[in-house]
Amino acid sequence: MIRFIAVVIALAGFSRSGAAQDAVKVDPAHHKLELENAQVRVLRVTLEPGAKTPVHEHPASVVTFLTDAQIRVSPVGGKPNETPRKAKDVVAIEATRHTAENLGGAPVELILVELKAAPGAGR
Repeated sequence: MIRFIAVVIALAGFSRSGAAQDAVKVDPAHHKLELENAQVRVLRVTLEPGAKTPVHEHPASVVTFLTDAQIRVSPVGGKPNETPRKAKDVVAIEATRHTAENLGGAPVELILVELKAAPGAGR
């Protein structure tokens, strides 16, 4: 019986953390799916001034800023980052679980390319 309860608790935690982290599912107001294939998933992220996302995650990704941005990115269990970005900046990011908040006075828009497969995989 104790083993059964432990399995149920473990599965409940796994399903909650697995399903609840996808940015498009937990935050469709800010994350829009633009394209998906076997190698990448491309999201358009928009944040109005003062907007904050719920906790979500991304695999290793590449971000292209379409607008200037002053965003606070707060990794779960980590130190917040408030590095200002300019339109056309391109940044590679490691897999992350975080929130993001627009600290500026203008909307922020960016394209986030989530990497799904290593280059050359499946050839």
